[in-house]
Parts: sequence; structure tokens; C-alpha cells
Amino acid sequence: MILLEIHNRILEETLTNKIKNTFSGHKPESTDVVIADFDGALFHISNLSGDKSKIRISILLKFYKQLQEHGADELLIREYGSYLIAPETGYNVSVMIDLENLPEDWETLVKEIALLKRHCFASVFEKYFDFQEEYISSPGTELQKRAVIQYREQETMYVEAKSDRVTVVFSTIFKDEDDMVIGKLFLQELKEGRRASHTAPQVLFNHREPPLELQDSEAAVGDCVGYITFVLFPRHTNREARDNTIDLIHMFRNYLHYHIKCSKVYIHSRMRTKTTDFLKVLNRARSQSKNIEKKTITGRTFIRKE
Repeated sequence: MILLEIHNRILEETLTNKIKNTFSGHKPESTDVVIADFDGALFHISNLSGDKSKIRISILLKFYKQLQEHGADELLIREYGSYLIAPETGYNVSVMIDLENLPEDWETLVKEIALLKRHCFASVFEKYFDFQEEYISSPGTELQKRAVIQYREQETMYVEAKSDRVTVVFSTIFKDEDDMVIGKLFLQELKEGRRASHTAPQVLFNHREPPLELQDSEAAVGDCVGYITFVLFPRHTNREARDNTIDLIHMFRNYLHYHIKCSKVYIHSRMRTKTTDFLKVLNRARSQSKNIEKKTITGRTFIRKE
């Protein structure tokens, strides 16, 4: 199965080309690029105050205010530092790079900027991973309120920390009955994956009704609603493993629906291939038919088709 890239490739390539052109001695050109990403995210690459040597990268997330409640601003300051600037009008976060004052490791900087959406998401996970560590070191610590992030229209992510685990629940909408069937099969494979790797997190799936953890919430109920639950243990949330955990889990909803669409495309392509094969057989049968002339005992002739 294909793992989706956690960074925005178009953003990375655009910035890389701009910087390489600068190193080649070309004059900076005017920039105005809008990029759409998963979860309704929008990137805008433009020049700051008309200065072609200063490139501003902005991101718009409809749910960014919910992420701010869990420390998104502080995490971005930690990751980008002096590159952060006042947000562009209509956007949530902006960073700026100066083509005339680039660091030696500019490739690392470009990669980090391409991870802007990932870092916004990471704030809520890091917060609850830290809570889980506190509960282990101080068993009497009061449990924190569950995080609720409406990351897409009608779809919500829930994160909750306990003394021995962090539970992440994604609600998702299956717009087609076929999507639900394929999605169940796909999630069943994830469950079976624990047999191959005992370190993999536990994955649970609920259809129509939310899991027990969300029975006291306003979680949606319906035939087209599904809930995917990840149970993350300390081996997934510790300091050494958490970055990889965040990389994988924040893209899970897109990963699931991407593979559902790929499965449907594959099924349709196989159906078309099989139909083409059947038509070829029929066409060969027609072309090979022969007209044979025969005579009766009285001498009359007739034509028999075989």
C-alpha cells in the first residue's frame, strides 16, 4: 500500500526552483501561487509587499482556532522561529524567506516549510502524548479534557490521554455504500496487521454508532458514518517514536479514502479488461463462421451456417 507524502510536494518544488534560480544568477520573478491540500487546506506563495526577493508562504486551515487551543502557535514558534511573520490577510500562519539572505542548509528549511500543515496538526498530538507521560510519572494527575478537532465538514477527530494509552478517534463520512464495504475490508487488513507486528497500535472500527469512549459526546450517528479508533501505547508516544507516529496518524483519513478510491479504480479497470476480452471472443466466433452449401436427396441445395 502507498503511504501519502506528509509534506506538500508542490510547495517544496516551487521554493526549491526559486532558490536555485537565485543561485544561478537569475533575477527573482514575481510569485503568486495558490495550492490546495488535503482537509481543505490552502497554501499561498506570494511576494511580501511586492519585493520579489522576499517570498511569503501562508496556510489557511478552517480548524486552526481549535488547534490554537492546544498549543499550535507555540509549536510553530519552536519550529520556524524568526521565519514566522504576521499572518497574511485571510490566512492563519505565514512564514517568509529572503532569497538574498538564505541559510547554508536552505534545503532543510524548505523541507520544514513544506511540513507546515503537519506541524499545525502535531500540536494536539504532542500535547496529549505529554499528558500521558505525566500520568505515568504522577499517577494522581487529573485527567485532561478530550480534544475535539473538526478537521473536515461533518468529520471530527477526538484525542484523549489516559495513564496507559492515548486514544485517537477519527469520524469519517462514506458517501457511497461501496466505499463503506471497501473501507471495512481495508480496516480489517489493518487489524490483521497486528499479527505481523506486535508493536503496531490497536485499530478498531465502528459503523453507524460511535465507540464507547464517545457515548457521552455529540458524536454523529448514521448509516454513512464510520469511526476508526487508534489505541496508542507508550511505545508509540515516547520521545523517540512520537514524530513517526504523528507523521502517520495525522494523514490516516486521507490514506483511507485514497486507497478506497484506488480499489474502486482497480475493480473498474479489471471489469473493463474482462469485458474487452469477452468482446474479442465474440468477434472471433463471428468471423470464423462458415457458410456450407449442401444438397438434399432430391437435388435441391441449401446453405448451412456453422
